[in-house]
Amino acid sequence: MENVIENFFGCYLLYNINIKYKGKVYIGFTNDPNKRIIQHNKGIDFGGAKKTNNKGPWEMVLIVFGFPNKISALKFEWAWQNPLNSRALKVLNLVKNKREKLYDYNIRVFGHMLNQPPWKRLPLNVCWLKENYKVEFDSNSAPPLHIPIIQGPVISNKQNFKDSLNISSHSDLVLCFLCKQKISSDNKVECIIPDCDCVNHLTCLSTYFLKNNEIEIIPIEGSCPSCKTSMLWGDLIRFKFGYLRNINFDIDGPLIK
Repeated sequence: MENVIENFFGCYLLYNINIKYKGKVYIGFTNDPNKRIIQHNKGIDFGGAKKTNNKGPWEMVLIVFGFPNKISALKFEWAWQNPLNSRALKVLNLVKNKREKLYDYNIRVFGHMLNQPPWKRLPLNVCWLKENYKVEFDSNSAPPLHIPIIQGPVISNKQNFKDSLNISSHSDLVLCFLCKQKISSDNKVECIIPDCDCVNHLTCLSTYFLKNNEIEIIPIEGSCPSCKTSMLWGDLIRFKFGYLRNINFDIDGPLIK
C-alpha cells in the first residue's frame, strides 16, 4: 500500500546498482521522493545531483520524513552527510570501520542521529522504500519508540496540504478544551481516539503534556485531557497533517500507549 504524505520534507538514502559503482550511496533532501529519484537517474540536466550524474541507476531505499520545515530537514541531511563535522554528532565519534560497508555505515549513523537531540524529539517517520535493502538497527542505534518504522512507497501530496491551509473559516471555530478560547481549524489538534471529541490549541496541549517537565519544549507523550488516554505527541501531529489517515498503520495498535 502506498503511503500518501502531506507537508512532506524528507531525507533519503540512495544505493547504486551500477556494476561499476555498486555499493556507492548518496544522501539527499526532497519534498517529492518519486520525482527526485527520476531526476537522479536522468542526470544533472534534468535536475539530478552532480555527485550522482552518469553513475546510475540508483535506487532510493530509505527515507525519513515528518520534519516541521525544510530548514530542519536540510540540517538533518547535512549532519548525515558529515557526521564527523556535525556539532550534534561529534561527541559520538562515528568513524567508519575498515571492514564496514559504506551502506552499513550510513545506516548506523542514521540510527544514532535519531537518538540525538534535536531529532530524537521530532515526530519523524522512518520508511524502507525497498524491502530487499532493509536491515535491522542494532541495539545501540535503534530509533526511539515514538518514531515508527514503516515500509513501502511514499507519495508527496503537496496540493492537498496547501489547500488545507486555506480551508479555515469563521464557521470552523470551536473552543479549546483547555483554555476555553476559540480555535481555528489550522491551529487545532484533535485527540486521535475516534470516540473522543477533545480539541485543543497546539500550544495549550503541548504545555499540558509538559506540565511536569520544565526543561523540554516539545513533548514526547502525554494523556488526553478529556478521555485520559496516553498517547505520543508525534501521533497527534501525524493525525493533524493527515499522516495517520493515509499511512497503513493500525491506529489501535502500537502507536497508542
